[in-house]
Amino acid sequence: MKTIKVGTGDSEYTLGGETVLYRHEKTFVSKTRYAVSLCSCMSDEEIDAKLEEDKKVDYDRIGERMCAEMLYVNYAGNGVDKYVSLVTKAAATGKVLVLGCEDAEAAKAALEVCKAGKPILNGANASNYEEMSKLATEAGVVLGVSGANIDELHDTVEAIEKLGNKNLVLDTTEATIKETFATTVQVRRASLKDTDRTFGYPSIVNLAKIAQGDRYMQQALLSLFTMKYGSIIVLEEMGYAEALPVFGLRQNVFTDPQKPMKVEPGIYPLNGADENSICLTTVDFALTYFLVSGELERSGVPVNLVINDAGGLSVLTSWAAGKFSGNSISKFFKENVEDKVKSEKLSFLVK
Repeated sequence: MKTIKVGTGDSEYTLGGETVLYRHEKTFVSKTRYAVSLCSCMSDEEIDAKLEEDKKVDYDRIGERMCAEMLYVNYAGNGVDKYVSLVTKAAATGKVLVLGCEDAEAAKAALEVCKAGKPILNGANASNYEEMSKLATEAGVVLGVSGANIDELHDTVEAIEKLGNKNLVLDTTEATIKETFATTVQVRRASLKDTDRTFGYPSIVNLAKIAQGDRYMQQALLSLFTMKYGSIIVLEEMGYAEALPVFGLRQNVFTDPQKPMKVEPGIYPLNGADENSICLTTVDFALTYFLVSGELERSGVPVNLVINDAGGLSVLTSWAAGKFSGNSISKFFKENVEDKVKSEKLSFLVK
């Protein structure tokens, strides 16, 4: 699959680039990104409330920032000025925008106020692809392409590629959940298994369209399309009920199974600890480190957290393998810790 970049600076994200259908075959490389939908049909109060609510889900989990990285800004055909005003407000959040707009006039006006942020113009279809491709190319942004069915989508992408534009994402959303799932999977299989380069682009799945108003269905589909195979998934809202399970799922699915999840062994001073502070020790398994360090930071007690080299294994696994034993810990302390701390108090953490 072609690798596509959207956004700028700290908000630049990579989409696509996948080489396998199943994670265990090698690894997935570009994690699914989530977008909360806005619409020009909403009142200013509704828009402001949704943007404020969106800010609340923003936290760290195992060293990664968890939030909805994008905003999907849909044009309802109710005036270019209103749409431009909404796009301007959305762009001010610093998030990557996806412009859901099939009207060339509105799309052109919206791009004028947000193209510097490298948004996606999701508006090309069989009837307007030439004009939309020209707008996206001139603005230097990614073009989203949709079709009434998978065959029309394929033909439209082929036509756009003949125009010289290969900076694309494919909107695989159709009329129903069943059709959307089938198209999304078939597009990925055609690209990777059948080497059909016409379908070798990242995908957008719009849950706000196929499960409108059904928060629980959107939550279920959010998990489904994180695994099969949405590059960008659009939903109506992202609260903690949606975020906590799906971000954990995404982090697991997009972790390289060929590499252990580990942190660098060494001494980690917490809460202003110095050489006289008590020492605590555990293994270098990333999940253990972040759970333990989070609890210790909340305690407010100055401690030196000593991370042993246990090969990225969990506490019980490393103990069973002889990598977290009295001898191994003693050796690690003598070589890496003894000359850096003065405290003789040591506690073991087996979180």
